[in-house]
Amino acid sequence: MSFPGNRANSETQSRREVVLTVNEHAYRLQVEPRVLLVDAIRDHAGLTGTHIGCDSTSCGACTVLLDGRPVKSCTMFAVQAEGSRIRTVEGLGAGLPGGALHPLQQAFEDEFAFQCGYCTPGMLMSGLALYERDVPPSREEIRQALVGNLCRCTGYEPIINAIARAISRRPGDDR
Repeated sequence: MSFPGNRANSETQSRREVVLTVNEHAYRLQVEPRVLLVDAIRDHAGLTGTHIGCDSTSCGACTVLLDGRPVKSCTMFAVQAEGSRIRTVEGLGAGLPGGALHPLQQAFEDEFAFQCGYCTPGMLMSGLALYERDVPPSREEIRQALVGNLCRCTGYEPIINAIARAISRRPGDDR
């Protein structure tokens, strides 16, 4: 049965075309206006590296970069992201020769910065925003940038160490 204002109402069920640019690839999708960005990325574009953890913006497992800024993709609708550049964890190593890991991914491996791995995509994307900054962040700035990302396994220090390590080894930096 459908009542006015009910989610099953035919007005809210209408689909809309949205073009999302994810990892430099355009995805032309037919989605309902209320489809979350995380669901569009995973279910419609087939990029399942972005995790869904809490559905309440608390955990950060769904973090992606939107025009270079980390956002929780469970907090916005796919239609809101149209016209923006979205980067997911799948795009991290894209274009590197021989399937090499991105320096941030390599640092996570070197520092043992993951255990179960569920939070890792979100942590990597939050770390990537820091990695790509012109001015290297302090350890405290790294810690603050990760406030919205929860990890129940590592105690955060290995993650902070990994991000700091990757940043300290950026090509072209004189440190």
